[in-house]
Amino acid sequence: MRFPENLKKGGTIGFVAPSFGCTTEPYKSAFANAQKKWKEMGYQLDLGPNCYAEHGIGISAAPEECGKELTEYYVSEKNDCLISCGGGELMCEDLDYVDFEKIRKAPAKWYLGYSDNTHFTYLLPTICDTAAVYGPCASDFGMEPWHKSVADAFGVLTGEVRTVRGYEGWERDDAKGRSEENPYLPYQITEPRVLRRFPDADSAFEGRLIGGCLDCLVNILGTKYDGTVDFVEKYKEDGFVWFLEACDLNVFAIRRAIWQMEHAGWFQYVKGFLIGRPLQFGQKFGELDQYRAVTDLLGKCNVPIVMDLDIGHLHPAMPLEVMRRWPWKEMRLKLRWSAVRTLLKNIFSSGRAEPVGKCLRA
Repeated sequence: MRFPENLKKGGTIGFVAPSFGCTTEPYKSAFANAQKKWKEMGYQLDLGPNCYAEHGIGISAAPEECGKELTEYYVSEKNDCLISCGGGELMCEDLDYVDFEKIRKAPAKWYLGYSDNTHFTYLLPTICDTAAVYGPCASDFGMEPWHKSVADAFGVLTGEVRTVRGYEGWERDDAKGRSEENPYLPYQITEPRVLRRFPDADSAFEGRLIGGCLDCLVNILGTKYDGTVDFVEKYKEDGFVWFLEACDLNVFAIRRAIWQMEHAGWFQYVKGFLIGRPLQFGQKFGELDQYRAVTDLLGKCNVPIVMDLDIGHLHPAMPLEVMRRWPWKEMRLKLRWSAVRTLLKNIFSSGRAEPVGKCLRA
């Protein structure tokens, strides 16, 4: 597994738009402010041709253009890391035009993005044996001031942040209040963080971190880009900690996705599951809610499941370094990027929800 070098002071940050670009408000203004902030911090910028493109369907440009941009900017010597401009809908169509072999042979560099960017943050490790960071896209760095999760994400790229913890609360409505008139508004934290664990027992597990947005992962499954079974076999001695979150999927679709991944053999050698808050938070149909959509099936793996973590579309979200081995210790959520294992021990509340202060220190 290749782990890229950290972004150095005065280095060059590259930007690509394999999914949506920053063409509409508040994203356009926020991205402009982010660029201003990075320049003031002493960094150089290298914008790809699609960052402000909007002639694509569900992505910034035609799939051929997006795949070409992603390949060329990843292998380019003109930038030191890449940050995606945004999420979107159809980044999967880029994949036929991404030269994964060329990327695999190029020097490794950090790629940061989430949601639709799962199509690259997941395939970089599984196809190119190269780590990535699942975290905020470019326009989030335009908020004033940076939320700690955003600062953490940039700190992971630079190597200045070695430990990431969960946060005190979360924003129920994604992008609430952010508009053309107020594009720099930070996350509007309205909800206390409450975690759940299944089963209701103290647990400890360790492994390499892998996962992403369920909407995209199940889209990759079974295609020619799906090398997951061989990949998990390669790293089976380490075991895996899967992190999963959902965007558009309702509770039935989440359950179907989990079933499909399980039956495709993806969860071999799993040591534990970390489940982020779904965008459809609180949705329930009959007896099926966001918890049973996951636990009824994953419970058969007989490993710990931790839910409603700071992962995914309901901000803030911890930046997750895909394929890094974690430690998880000192009775709190903690990711040390430099360490060699994950340890979860005696940190979660009972299977019912409890105030965050009783189950996990931020």
